[in-house]
Amino acid sequence: MKSNPTTEQMKRGEFMRSLGLSSAALMAFYCMGTTLTSCSKSNSDPTPSTGNPTGSGFTGNADASKGAVNFTLDLTSSTYSKLKTAGQYAIVGGIIVAKVKSGSVIALSKTCTHEGTEVQYRATQDDIYCSNHGSEYAVTGAVKVGPATQALTQYKANLSSDGNTLTVTA
Repeated sequence: MKSNPTTEQMKRGEFMRSLGLSSAALMAFYCMGTTLTSCSKSNSDPTPSTGNPTGSGFTGNADASKGAVNFTLDLTSSTYSKLKTAGQYAIVGGIIVAKVKSGSVIALSKTCTHEGTEVQYRATQDDIYCSNHGSEYAVTGAVKVGPATQALTQYKANLSSDGNTLTVTA
């Protein structure tokens, strides 16, 4: 299709304003009406609670909003067997569980204290990372690099002597 030289192209902002929507109104709608988490300033998890995992390999409570965290993972189940390998991690309810380089297992809150984004374990750096704004945490949960200023909540992670069961408690 050939373009018509007499036709003007309208910029996106001009089009939206022609609909009667200001930039501020559009941004407010976008932040409130979608699952965008970067507009949240609270320290609570803005994502819908996944509650406790269902299926094989999990028993107990991994959701701090439902009482004290106290759960057990069966590391022989296919769901959690990767936690036997250094450098691997899993999100279990509201907790990130990782087998760090030292071989120990850690359990921390999964929610970045800056703006509530789910964090991840980075094996090469042996740390916890938030991809939203770049906050970095030590495997103890302490802040290494901001903008986060508060540590992640740390939970006790106890591996059974045979290495097949992991218990996490508050």
